[in-house]
Amino acid sequence: MLAQQLSALTRQTLTKLPEQKLKLILHVGTPKTGTTSLQTYLDKKQRKLRAKGVLYPHNLETLPNPDTPKHQWFEKNLVNIHLENFAANFQNIIAQVKPETHTIILSSEGIYNYWWDFSESSKDLLSQMTSLFDIQVWVWFREPLAFIESYYKQCIRNPQVASNPCYGKDLSLAQMLDIEWFAQHLDYQRFVDECQNVFGTGNIRVFDYRGDVVQQVSEFFGLSTPHDNPTPRKNISLNAATADMIRVINRTQVKPKDKELLIAHLKQINRVLDNYNNVSLFDEEVRSKVLRLAKPVDSKLFY
Repeated sequence: MLAQQLSALTRQTLTKLPEQKLKLILHVGTPKTGTTSLQTYLDKKQRKLRAKGVLYPHNLETLPNPDTPKHQWFEKNLVNIHLENFAANFQNIIAQVKPETHTIILSSEGIYNYWWDFSESSKDLLSQMTSLFDIQVWVWFREPLAFIESYYKQCIRNPQVASNPCYGKDLSLAQMLDIEWFAQHLDYQRFVDECQNVFGTGNIRVFDYRGDVVQQVSEFFGLSTPHDNPTPRKNISLNAATADMIRVINRTQVKPKDKELLIAHLKQINRVLDNYNNVSLFDEEVRSKVLRLAKPVDSKLFY
């Protein structure tokens, strides 16, 4: 049903390219691999990308925070199975396509975050979309210890969500590793295998995260110059002491807007404590558990 709606929209808009599929790049993260910096960069370079036939689309004006440079509606509508909203967002994208457009980029690390929450019908929809678009998934993976530490801090920093067992909870890293929803994010190979089942073998590009994702992507699209500097990080990681303070806040179950006010102050504290605090979240037991749970991607798949 939805695939038919999208197909009709594509035909209506792309009358000059009746036989040509648009490439749809899905940048899915993973979290804590420079995704915010990349999204900000792509948003700022929209005009230059358009000149090269690449569309990084604006969001619907009716969405909450429509100016945010990411496409979180993608995974949210698949998790909640709001197919009409999903179709409306694609209609908005297709309306931005020009005759010279050959590639669309959508970016949201939430696609990786919530991949295992997608129902079979949602994954079937994604599979059907390969008849409309030439879909390519781009994913960056970090070394598992660094990834899971950063992802843990992000989970406790997030506001509580009734359906999520980790967001905004007063849990240690060791406790969170015992929760399947959290631990499965270390299974990189499973994600790649499932993507290949949904989108087809050869339609996923796997990258090793080494710092500056923006530079890699800018070079790929021919946007970088010899004078470009490494992109500054948009999100600064919390140290262990600040993470402990967030857990204290989580015990009080404050409202999300009040938590954001407190987080703003904690960021200042975090900057000061960075000069003094070198405590690791990992003891030997936690480190060993992370390495047991981690399922790295076959090195032959790295792009």
